[in-house]
Amino acid sequence: MAGALVHSVLGRRDYAIIGEIVEPGSRVLDLGCGEAELLAWLAEHKDIQARGIEQNGGKVMKAIARGVSVYQGDLETSLHDYPDRAFDYVILSQTLQQTLRPLVVLNEMLRVGRCAIVAFPNFGHWRVRLSHLWSGRSPQTPLFPYEWYDSPNLHFLTIQDFEQLCERQRWTVEKRIFLSGQRDVTFRPNLTAQVAMYLFRQ
Repeated sequence: MAGALVHSVLGRRDYAIIGEIVEPGSRVLDLGCGEAELLAWLAEHKDIQARGIEQNGGKVMKAIARGVSVYQGDLETSLHDYPDRAFDYVILSQTLQQTLRPLVVLNEMLRVGRCAIVAFPNFGHWRVRLSHLWSGRSPQTPLFPYEWYDSPNLHFLTIQDFEQLCERQRWTVEKRIFLSGQRDVTFRPNLTAQVAMYLFRQ
């Protein structure tokens, strides 16, 4: 029910899943929260204690206008300001590939949060592979629509890459959800999933 309602409000399946995962009354930090639409929904429907970090000043102002506590800052340095286990969930949705030092961010998320929720576009999707194979150029797909010179993406990771990282870091993965559009997929997700979502902890 919660997932369906989030989807109808925000139009994003990853937000719907996050809405299902987060427990009522939790302390939640959303990194790269934009205008804080997700945090505002969670605060209203899950009675969470909402905090956000966003780099874009205009989006911060809109988030504050929604009544959400958001401050302007860089993800890779702002997390240092929080003590250990200050939050129950730390969310990073569709932003991991844009960070300069992803592993630093992930480790900080797990330091300040009991659990981390991460969603990222899967560079291993078959359309991305096919685009690169046939064009010989940096892939352009609906998932990665940018020219190479103006893309915000700095790292192009796949589901297999993230699985390997979790294993190396000895993180405990509690949930894996793989999406193609609005559908959940289970068959060969590294090839068929456009977006991957993980709930994991130290």
